[in-house]
Amino acid sequence: MTAEQRTWAERFLAHLEFERRVSPHTVAAYRRDLARLAAYCARCGIAEWRAIDHRQMRSFAAGEHADGLAPRSIQRRLSAVRTFFGYLLREGYAKQSPAAEVGAPKTRKRLPTTLDADQMGRLLDGRGDDVLSVRDKAIMELFYSSGLRLSELVGLRLASLDLKDRTVRVDGKGAKTRIVPVGRQAVAALKHWLDERAALPRSVQEDAVFIGRTGRRLSARAVQRRVSAWAQRMALPVHLHPHMFRHSFASHLLESSADLRGVQELLGHADIRTTQIYTHLDFQHLAKVYDAAHPRARRR
Repeated sequence: MTAEQRTWAERFLAHLEFERRVSPHTVAAYRRDLARLAAYCARCGIAEWRAIDHRQMRSFAAGEHADGLAPRSIQRRLSAVRTFFGYLLREGYAKQSPAAEVGAPKTRKRLPTTLDADQMGRLLDGRGDDVLSVRDKAIMELFYSSGLRLSELVGLRLASLDLKDRTVRVDGKGAKTRIVPVGRQAVAALKHWLDERAALPRSVQEDAVFIGRTGRRLSARAVQRRVSAWAQRMALPVHLHPHMFRHSFASHLLESSADLRGVQELLGHADIRTTQIYTHLDFQHLAKVYDAAHPRARRR
């Protein structure tokens, strides 16, 4: 990477971190993507970002594909480059975005995996006598009740909860805040957990809603392990991960309400096209019902 390329890359990454307040994980991903593009530029003798043209960008994408990078990863890498050049355009450094019309190889769209209502009910009806089971029950109820991301849940502070109003204030992606409702059973589970939480060490000093035995904020990895353990205990036929609660929340809500815009707001999606994936799940469910019930569709 030339000195000029490095200067603009670091300015852009600082912009992401301090102005747009994206996560460190996202900043690291952008850094890797720009490093890959810079390596391509070095091989082609391109010393400035603004010297890259559309033809060379297509060659870069094709090279990534030839090296075995999956189409979905190439799409993400090109998206990062488009965001970077959008920044260079706003700063007046570049006059065009070479990635604007460059597409990645088509990939088969994978639908998110969900639990059906009966499976979710069986999971949430599970009981445990110890304090950590009480906490886990509150975590899972809140996941399903409000459709939170894992990062949003572990980042919750006590001041974010308003159990009297049955709402929670969530700090989502890009430092965007939204207020989402909390269901009746989730409120009951949270109240039970908060009573138990008060007896844990350091609970007064820690403002995180969900803490461990030592009184410290619960990590994302710990939540993943506990959720998976609950699924195994309840003999669910799937590998359960925290985001599956969010998928199930969206899918079940859309099945009942058909309000795509409302579900978009609750999930905190910036683009409604992200939410539309759940309409495919809804249609998939209807197609199964049709195949099983329609006289001309049933197999003999």
